[in-house]
Amino acid sequence: MSECPQRPASDSRVSASGARESHFLAILSRMKYIERWALMRSSRPENLSEHALDVALIAHALASLGNARHGRHLDADRAAVLGLFHDASEIITGDMPTPVKYHDAAINEAYKAVEAGAEARLLATLPEDLRDVYETYFFAGDGHGGSGAAADGDEAYLRRLVKAADKISALIKCVDERRSGNAEFASAEDTCRAAVEAAAAELPEVADFVEEFLPSFGSTLDQLLG
Repeated sequence: MSECPQRPASDSRVSASGARESHFLAILSRMKYIERWALMRSSRPENLSEHALDVALIAHALASLGNARHGRHLDADRAAVLGLFHDASEIITGDMPTPVKYHDAAINEAYKAVEAGAEARLLATLPEDLRDVYETYFFAGDGHGGSGAAADGDEAYLRRLVKAADKISALIKCVDERRSGNAEFASAEDTCRAAVEAAAAELPEVADFVEEFLPSFGSTLDQLLG
């Protein structure tokens, strides 16, 4: 049997109309194949696509809380999209376990460079006239370029909320696992809860979410609807 060589992600084909085909969305669709919590024994695996949706929903809620209660003028829809894209680089890099990623500053900085390279590779698969549209979802606020939104105070605050949503999503996963009888996540739950509490001390939207929304997670559907 002959082997078929694989093209690199940056390669593209020309369609019948003469336009170059873009692999961007096809690559993003592979989020569902990237499993998280690689070092843990999960009662139910969680993939990157599920996590991205959770972060998007939570980030949207946090931004909405900020607007409704704390005098913010945040784009909640943008928060949701940032949540969807926040770990897109992991389609290429895989999910780096937190204990490894944050083991020391050198590893963390090296991984940031790997993430930036993966994001650049993803952007390169887009048609040129769409790259500016998506670039801010990957790079803005992190000093890598984009449309200049990084200098905007609302944008910076929005990204803090997205990072908080990421931590809340991780805590929810730990709560679900523990309530399923999986003691494997007990230590991770303590770590994630401490991170969320630290975020809540700085971001009132997170404090609101923790008080009003977080307690419901892990309940049965009958409990939630009853």
